[in-house]
Amino acid sequence: MSGLLGDTATRDYSRKLQLFNAFAEPELRLAIASLDPQPGARVLDAGCGTGEMLRWFADAVGPGGTVVGIDLATAHATAARACAAAQALVLQADLLHAPLCAGSFDRIWCMNTVNHLRDPLAGVERLAALLRPAGRIALCQSSLLPDMYFAWDARLERLVNEAVRQYYRDRYGVSERELAAVRALVGVLRRAQLRKVRAQTFVIERVFPLGAADEAYLAEAIFRDSWGTRLQPYLSSADYDELARLCDPRHPQFALRRMDFHFLQTFTVVCGEL
Repeated sequence: MSGLLGDTATRDYSRKLQLFNAFAEPELRLAIASLDPQPGARVLDAGCGTGEMLRWFADAVGPGGTVVGIDLATAHATAARACAAAQALVLQADLLHAPLCAGSFDRIWCMNTVNHLRDPLAGVERLAALLRPAGRIALCQSSLLPDMYFAWDARLERLVNEAVRQYYRDRYGVSERELAAVRALVGVLRRAQLRKVRAQTFVIERVFPLGAADEAYLAEAIFRDSWGTRLQPYLSSADYDELARLCDPRHPQFALRRMDFHFLQTFTVVCGEL
């Protein structure tokens, strides 16, 4: 059975993951620091994607520490092995059935992964079983609040966000409640019997002029791959034409080259302790 959002071992969205990690690196490093990985610690990145954070965790735990990454997709695990620090171990496996020993990690990081599980509580309970006493787990999720792309046109932005949600409902056969369930991460950790649950939300904020990594992520991963022609059936012809102009680098109205471009995205980290 595939994941809630269609994930299987053969699925590959490596490029999008790499673009996001390069774009959000400053904020992601701050979020990692909030988990307080100590030198010598054993860290698991559950849903490690293309592995950039394995390098950052390796920097934090030092040569005496251990960093392990696991991802369902074969392509992601391959990319992570090429990217990660030499001492990191990368496994291609389902985290619900990971070949890992109970009580083996001091810190577990799980980013943009729980929302892909059909049973988030079962996934968190499985991860919690891998913690050592007093170990910590961080569930991390992008965009618990709607992102802001078009500061000058809240109406079009709202319609685009609604179109994206409708596209996901139609493509994966999920309900609005299933898509929004990830907002309850605090409750998931508490139902999994974690203690000292706390949450911190980081803001990724960019304004014109953009750096190369910022423009690449927004133009390629969002404007082209996440939106693009797939949203056409969900918007009026006039709204879709306006969106297409704003997302076209060849058009004078291209959003990322406007002097008033102002982007906001949230990134929330919810931590609990065994």
